[in-house]
Amino acid sequence: QVQLVESGGGLAQAGGSLRLSCAASGSRYSFDSMGWYRQAPGKQRELVATITSDGSTNYADSVKGRFTISRDNAKNTVYLQMNSLKPEDTAVYYCNAKRWTPPFFNSWGQGTQVTVSS
Repeated sequence: QVQLVESGGGLAQAGGSLRLSCAASGSRYSFDSMGWYRQAPGKQRELVATITSDGSTNYADSVKGRFTISRDNAKNTVYLQMNSLKPEDTAVYYCNAKRWTPPFFNSWGQGTQVTVSS
């Protein structure tokens, strides 16, 4: 069973930076895609950024130019560097790992809180 453990959340001031990490374990298979999603109070969970095993990235328009996603395939770890943080970035951030070739799976971490004060 795949387990995803996030770390690095916390409190930052507007304009500041935080770095999230997510380590995956429990699978001998590689992950086709790893990424970050977030959910603010009263809102639906939304995509922040994803990265495939070959390094292709996808970002939400709201974070382009401010956030950078990267991954270490050898460590099965994905990172999210968040710069120029805004109060509207405040949310619970969830790590996600997908495999769209057999064996299929779509796993989520427990979430880490990011709070940006103005």
